[in-house]
Amino acid sequence: MSEHEDEKRALDRWSHRLSNAFNILDLQSDNELILELAVKSARSVSPSAGPISAFYVGYAAALAATSGHVDAQSAMRSAAEKAMKLCEDGKEAEPGNGGWSETAQ
Repeated sequence: MSEHEDEKRALDRWSHRLSNAFNILDLQSDNELILELAVKSARSVSPSAGPISAFYVGYAAALAATSGHVDAQSAMRSAAEKAMKLCEDGKEAEPGNGGWSETAQ
């Protein structure tokens, strides 16, 4: 088994343990997407931006999924895509760029 396969298996087990601990039994976590987001955030903003981005994406996905309009996996993909788009602006962008604060809500 390769090192990549070992890591993937360890992350899958960890994700399963976390979902069981938090009683989120129906979630199939896309670890590759979360890792891609963390790496992109860390490179475009700062090393600490990776875990912060993952937290916000998870929180946003949970809010969207509990609204009942989308399933958890779609909500996670959508939130991750939005965060990755923000990474394109790097650390120099203003906080209001691209968020709901610029809408009429």
